[in-house]
Amino acid sequence: MIGLIRVFTANDNEVLQSHGKIIEEQHDIPVLSKSIPDQPLGIYDDESERIAVPKIVDLGVQMEREGCRAIIISCAADPAIRELRSRVSIPVIGGGSSAAHVARALGLPVGVMGITEGVPPVMRDILGDLISGYLRPEGVTNTTDLLTEEGRGKALEAAKTLIGQGAKAIVFACTGLSTIGFAETLRKELKVPVIDTVESEGFMAANYYKQAGAI
Repeated sequence: MIGLIRVFTANDNEVLQSHGKIIEEQHDIPVLSKSIPDQPLGIYDDESERIAVPKIVDLGVQMEREGCRAIIISCAADPAIRELRSRVSIPVIGGGSSAAHVARALGLPVGVMGITEGVPPVMRDILGDLISGYLRPEGVTNTTDLLTEEGRGKALEAAKTLIGQGAKAIVFACTGLSTIGFAETLRKELKVPVIDTVESEGFMAANYYKQAGAI
């Protein structure tokens, strides 16, 4: 199975399983989802990421022991990815780098949407000059804000603004946008490619998982 780490404390099981469910439905592979403790607002700035790193590492080590063949850190900032890779013997896949590589392959100017002050460094480094703009939806400061109707509305406004600024595709720099199924909303509303972080990390993980069965 694939181990998937949620980088906020998910008390609602439906929310906890939402990213894994997307991957299971798209790729027909088993996913074990767990969340780190004591971070109800997740990762939204440098300090919250610093606090989360050891929790992610501990959880990833545990998931390898439980039989996972690969681990996904389901966050656009790829937090703790280097630290966890140094502690386990299986592949560790980051959401942000996965989405950025998929977007880079398209070669289109991209508008990036997230909840932090700027594009996560790992995504910025990969996307480079393809980035046409970045926006954080008004009033959205952490992933839970995206679960409200107001948050959804502000996210749609942000995406439309990015298209107006010249973006030919939208890239999510927050997995909370995946949690609310926002990619399909934008694809229908804006008629442009939308690179969803969870869909991207799932694609990378499934490719490896299906090969691993034959190795």
